[in-house]
Amino acid sequence: MPTARTPIPWRKKAVVAALAATLLAGPGIAQATPQTTQTHASASRDQVTAAATITWTLERAANPTQDQLTAYDLITRAMNAAVARYNNLSDLGKTLTVRYDPGVPTADGNINGTIRFGNRGYMTERTALHEIAHTIGVGTSSGWSRLAGSGTWTGAQATALVRQFDGSSAKISTGGGHFWPYGLNYDNEFSNTAADRHVQIVASMVRDGL
Repeated sequence: MPTARTPIPWRKKAVVAALAATLLAGPGIAQATPQTTQTHASASRDQVTAAATITWTLERAANPTQDQLTAYDLITRAMNAAVARYNNLSDLGKTLTVRYDPGVPTADGNINGTIRFGNRGYMTERTALHEIAHTIGVGTSSGWSRLAGSGTWTGAQATALVRQFDGSSAKISTGGGHFWPYGLNYDNEFSNTAADRHVQIVASMVRDGL
């Protein structure tokens, strides 16, 4: 680490500047922020391969309608942010296939790695984080049935983590394939802190045997 007496060589400065410019070039890849419902004409990216191990691909129609283009843009922004957050805060691995399906009332995620978005109001980072958790095993795996079937998560690592967050009596409640707190089941649960903790808890659940 350079000190005040050791100036950074100009070559290193150039490398740092180039890296910063690269990170800022792709929306939602270098930073994970809450998504809005603002509409844009088309998505700038529809696939992410991040430095960590969750990757995703959006299935697109060969000749998309304006409705599809709008949906693709919203989904891309949501997924970019959610995948960036997972990859920044965990070492979880999954290859995801994402679809726009207007017949889906909200959104859903399957342990086979498929996520479907239907309703525009659910094309957000909060929903994307929640559905990625389902693809990893929350509510969908045999480990979930074993560790969450009693209505309280019994795995030691995730339990210790939520107690670190919320105090020695805290627990993770489970039901209907979901968990709380930090399950991001509803929009009013979302904040940057809650989203970070969501990812950390899911990663701890995996270490517990999810």
